[in-house]
Amino acid sequence: MSASPDDAQFMQEAIRLGLLHLGQTSTNPSVGCVVVRDGKIVGRGTTAVGGRPHAEPQALAEAGELARGATAYVTLEPCSHHGKTPPCADALIASGVSRVVISVTDPDERVSGRGIAMLRDAGITVETGLLEEEGRHSLAAYLTRQTKNRPYVILKLAVSQDGMIGRTGEGQIAITGPAARAEVQQLRAETDAILVGIGTAVADDPELTVRVPGLEGRSPVRVVLDPLLELPLTSKLVRTARQVPVIVVGREEVSEAWEQDLPPSVLPDISPTRGEIDSLRAPSQNVDVGTSGQAQPISPPVGEMPGRAEGGIPTADINAETTAQLESRRQALESAGVEVVYCHPYHPEQLLPALASRGISSLLVEGGAKTARLFLEAGYVDRILLYQGPGTIGQGGIETPIRKTDIPSDFKHVGTRRVGDDSLDEYEREV
Repeated sequence: MSASPDDAQFMQEAIRLGLLHLGQTSTNPSVGCVVVRDGKIVGRGTTAVGGRPHAEPQALAEAGELARGATAYVTLEPCSHHGKTPPCADALIASGVSRVVISVTDPDERVSGRGIAMLRDAGITVETGLLEEEGRHSLAAYLTRQTKNRPYVILKLAVSQDGMIGRTGEGQIAITGPAARAEVQQLRAETDAILVGIGTAVADDPELTVRVPGLEGRSPVRVVLDPLLELPLTSKLVRTARQVPVIVVGREEVSEAWEQDLPPSVLPDISPTRGEIDSLRAPSQNVDVGTSGQAQPISPPVGEMPGRAEGGIPTADINAETTAQLESRRQALESAGVEVVYCHPYHPEQLLPALASRGISSLLVEGGAKTARLFLEAGYVDRILLYQGPGTIGQGGIETPIRKTDIPSDFKHVGTRRVGDDSLDEYEREV
């Protein structure tokens, strides 16, 4: 749409508001809305923490009677269906606004186009597509889960000047400075879940929480790819599992002895988002079901590359002694508050849709090199953040799985900027 400078300014404010609660709105998108009367903002709203109330009713409540005859700017098409709250389209109609400007139409089949139709049928002028690229970027996690049945995947790497991300046998090494590490903390606070492989979990013993004062409650769900359930009970992840959820993903082949009711590639249909920790620890009894009522495996997303098999041990090598050992590890982890689920950890085409079914819309992959390479080669990374530190690692270094010179061709280079003494290159695929 062609827009005036004022329109763009007000939509930019709505987009800014929508970014405030990223990672905190459960399965709902974090939407921003502003109500403008006579060139002034009279109401502002952001989807509330937990997902309700939505942005529009909050902005309209703040505007009050000033909403009549005003323009509402909203980052996502107002919902048109009755859920736990009435449709936002109805709220806009009842408020008396004369014009609604939308950045992005909603791909949710319950809404797509219906919210716009309801507004127009009520005599309200509706315009769409204002700052659509910026709007889609702000809603990337929600849009990816809706259209691709998987979370939006962000890969973050800190790389030394000689192309290394660590040194073998030395655990965590500070490659970037305080400013870059603070940015990563903020990124964690805006993400639903963070994922590492068992190698990184054992070697680095990370906590993977948000440690910024005031944001500790926004720590993401921690996910560990751990085919043989080797995560130490003494690790920081296990010791903090009762405060911040930890999901250990074991390989389904080794679980057959005690998980007869759980089909391969399906995780329990429980949403472990922030604010739902109690639900996360509920018994793993629910699975996705088809029309027959029987458990159904999740198919790979259409048009995306399947993952590659890696790691684990052949089913034929599973004997009674091995099964008993794994059962003992599972019980010990669960007793410590860790949730153990079974879905081949090295098949992202199975794992990612299963995480999406649990309400996880955004996933931050932090390590290590093998895990990063797994997601890159499978074609499931949407955003790459390459932090470059000024120092070198030298002998014994672990080589980065990707460099600026070999970024896949379907990624757009968003830009390069300084972050303290480090630099950041950012790349994105189209949402």
